[in-house]
Parts: sequence; C-alpha cells; structure tokens
Amino acid sequence: MADNENARKLRPYPSPSHIEAKSHERQPWEVTITGDVGDRQSDLLARLVDVPLRSKGVIYFDSGGGSVYAGLALATLIRTRELRATAVVVGECSSAALMPFAACEKRFVTPFSTMLFHPMRWQSEEDVRLEEATEWARHFKQLEGDLDGLLAKLFPMDAALLETWTRPGRFVSGKELAEHDLAKLFDPFELEKPWQEIR
Repeated sequence: MADNENARKLRPYPSPSHIEAKSHERQPWEVTITGDVGDRQSDLLARLVDVPLRSKGVIYFDSGGGSVYAGLALATLIRTRELRATAVVVGECSSAALMPFAACEKRFVTPFSTMLFHPMRWQSEEDVRLEEATEWARHFKQLEGDLDGLLAKLFPMDAALLETWTRPGRFVSGKELAEHDLAKLFDPFELEKPWQEIR
C-alpha cells in the first residue's frame, strides 16, 4: 500500500534535452528566400514544410524573382500551412518574390529595400510549336490577370494602384510601400534592438 502511495506521488522529471526542445519550439524559425525562386524552389518548399504547422517564424527576402509558378507555390504553402510568417526585405523583393512576401501575416521593409513590380514575362522553349504558342498566349493572358488580382488581395491593396506600378513596371522603395500601409518601415541601422521590432 505504501509503495503504491509513493508511486502515485512521484512524477518523472523532464530531462534537460526535453526542456531544451520545448524552449527551442517557442523560438520563431527563420527562412531565407534569396536569389532566383525558381532555381531554389525545391529547397524553399521543403524548408517551409519542415517548420511546424501554424507556427511563427521570420522569412528574410533578397530575391529578384524568377518563376511565377515558384512564387505562387511558396505563397500557397504559407497560407495552406497557416504559417504566422513575418516577412523582412533585407535587400530586394521583386517580381515573383512579391507573391510569398504578400502572403505573409506581417511585412517589414527598411528605408533601403527595393521592390520591382512588372508584368509577367513571356517565356517559352525555342522549338515551341505554333499550336503550343497559341495555347500559351491564351493561358498567359488569363494567368496574368488572375495573379494580379491575387496579389492585390493578399497585400491587400487597390487594384488601380497595382496597375500603375505594374505597367509598364516600377521600382518601389521601402518607404513608399510603407506609406501605402503595405508593410511596416523599420531601420536596423538605427534601432538598438531591431530583432525585438520584427519578432
């Protein structure tokens, strides 16, 4: 009887590794989207799948864009996995990289951040057949309109403003993006604790 009493009172003490793991889980994860998003698509998608579902993290952007499908896939994954992602543009965030940037829950830019908005660019193989080119032209026109609408919804921003930035194309500064309430401006070169600002 006494042994049973003691057994009920005793509880296993968590190991140091268990405590460390729990502490690590509370920290926001960090991912970088750099270079051509198409070239790094597999790696980036895998990295976003590796982080816990509905978890909090920071995505640093320094990308000139790339494949529009890669940008769309990243944005879709961020929203599908309900990631509480904070985007920080540490350099450039242009073209296809704007889609995952807009998909983030919070967005930060510095006074030196640059974003290039422009229309989708035609890409095809050199030996493409006439029938394929015709179908691609039809699909291209529809896709361009659909993605413009999606980008305006994700930010969210006025479709007319997006149109003026996109056609024929325009570099937008971090300050200007913040002025339109599409991101928050912060200066890591002036703040004493910039990490506390974005986390």
